[in-house]
Amino acid sequence: MYEVEQSEEIYAGKIFRLVRDAVHMPDGRTAIREVVLHPGAAVVVALDDEENVVLLRQYRHPVRVYLWELPAGLLDVAGEPAHVGAARELAEEAALVATTWHTLLDLRSSPGFSDEAVRVFLARGLSDVPVADRYVGQHEEADMTIERVPLDEAVARVLAGDIENAAAAAGVLAAWTARAREWADLRPADAPWRAKPALAAPA
Repeated sequence: MYEVEQSEEIYAGKIFRLVRDAVHMPDGRTAIREVVLHPGAAVVVALDDEENVVLLRQYRHPVRVYLWELPAGLLDVAGEPAHVGAARELAEEAALVATTWHTLLDLRSSPGFSDEAVRVFLARGLSDVPVADRYVGQHEEADMTIERVPLDEAVARVLAGDIENAAAAAGVLAAWTARAREWADLRPADAPWRAKPALAAPA
C-alpha cells in the first residue's frame, strides 16, 4: 500500500528537488503526487540566564516581508549531526555559543507536499562569540536585526500573530511549556529522530 510505482525528477535546485511520484493507493488506483525533497533544518531556541529568548528579524523573499524568527539553518552538510549544525547556525546568526543543548521538538513543516523535517533545539548557558571570530553575514543576513525578549513576551507575540514563522512559533511555545514543566523530560541533543533528513548524521 502506498508503494511508489514510478518516480521522476522534475527539478533540481540549490536547496531542494522536485519529484513526481506515481503512488499505489489502497483502492488499487494510481495517484500522482508532486513532492519537494528538502535537506531539513535545525532551529535554536537560545535562552539566556534571565530567560530571554533570542529573536532575529529577517527579510524572506518568498513572502516579501520581514519575519521574526529563531536562529536556524539548513542541514546540508553531509554527516554533520543536527545539533552541531544548530550550534554552527547559532554562532553565525546570533554570535552566540551555548554550553547546554537539548532537543525541544521535531516538526514536519509541510507534509502534504514536502519531506522537510525540522528539529528545534533548546540552547542555554549562552556566551558571546569573540568579535574576531564572528561570521560576517551576506545578503539578507547582513540586514538582520537581533533582539532578546523575555520568553513570556515571545509567547505573547506568537499569540498576537507577530511571530508567523512556524518553527519559531512552535519553538517558543515548546520552550514556555518545557519551563512550566521545570525542564523535565527534555531529550538529549542527539536523541533519535524518526524524520531525520538524509544528509544528517545517524542519531
